Amino acid sequence: MAYLKKYLLPILGLFMAYYFYSANEEFRPEMLQGKKVIVTGASKGIGEAMAYHLAKMGAHVVVTARSKENLKKVVSHCLELGAASAHYIAGAMEDMTFTEQFVVKAGQLMGGLDMLILNHVTNSSMNLFNNEIHHVRKSMEVNFLSYVVLSVAALPMLKQSNGSIVVVSSIAGKIASPLIAPYAASKFALDGFFSSIRKEYSVTKVNVSITLCVLGLINTETAMNAVSGVFEREAAPKEECALEIIKGGALRQEEIYYGSSLWTTLLLGNPGRKLLELLFLRNYNIDKFINN
Repeated sequence: MAYLKKYLLPILGLFMAYYFYSANEEFRPEMLQGKKVIVTGASKGIGEAMAYHLAKMGAHVVVTARSKENLKKVVSHCLELGAASAHYIAGAMEDMTFTEQFVVKAGQLMGGLDMLILNHVTNSSMNLFNNEIHHVRKSMEVNFLSYVVLSVAALPMLKQSNGSIVVVSSIAGKIASPLIAPYAASKFALDGFFSSIRKEYSVTKVNVSITLCVLGLINTETAMNAVSGVFEREAAPKEECALEIIKGGALRQEEIYYGSSLWTTLLLGNPGRKLLELLFLRNYNIDKFINN
C-alpha cells in the first residue's frame, strides 16, 4: 500500500495531467474550411453525422457507402448546410478494386485530399463464435484490409497536403470482448497496423498524421440493434461522437477516446505501452531502411 501511495499514484497523476493537457490545442471549425475530406461509411450513423459537421465547417466532402439513394440525400443536405462541394461514390468496400479507384476519383473531384476518415464497417451481430471462418474473413477484409488499401491509395495526395488519416475503431479493439470475436479481431488489427505505420512515418519524416478513434457504445441504429437484449450500457450520442472524431483528426492527435468512462479512457491510454514502444524503437537501425 505504501508503494502504491509513493510511486503509482503520482505516476497516475502525471499521466492524467499529460492526457488532458499535452495536446490541448483549441479546435476551431475554420480548421476544416476549404479542406478536402473523404468520409467512408457515410450513408447513416456516425459517418453521416461527420459529413454534416464538415459541411457546416465549409469543407469539400466526398462520401461513400453501399446505398446510392442514401448517399444522394446526404450530399444534398451537405450542400444545404454550406459544404464547399459535396459528392458521392457508391460501392462495396470488400471490392478492393473499387476501394483503390474510389480514392483516385474522389481526389479528382476535389482536386486533392487533406483528410481521409475511415469509418465503414461490415454488419455484425453478437454471437458466440462457432467456427464461421467466412465471417472472420469478411470482417478482416471490410473492417481492416480495405482501410489499408484506402490509406495506401490516398498517401500520395496526403503527403502533398501534409494531411491526416483518421481511423474509426472501438474499445473492442483494445480489450477482449465476448460475442464479437471477428469484429474485435479486425479492430485489434487496425491498432496494430496504423500504430506501427505512425511510427514509420515519424522516423522517415512523413508529415501525415494518423488518429485512432477508440469508441464505446454509440447510439447509431445499427449498434443499438446489435446490442439489444445482450449488452446493457447507456449509449453516447452519434452527433457529438462525430464531432470529436473530426476534432481529433484536425488536431492531429494520435488517439481519441469517446463513449467510455474516464477510468476506461485512462487505463486504455496505457502509458506503459507508450514507454515500451519508445524503448523498443531504440533497438532498431532505422537508417538501414531509410537509405534503401
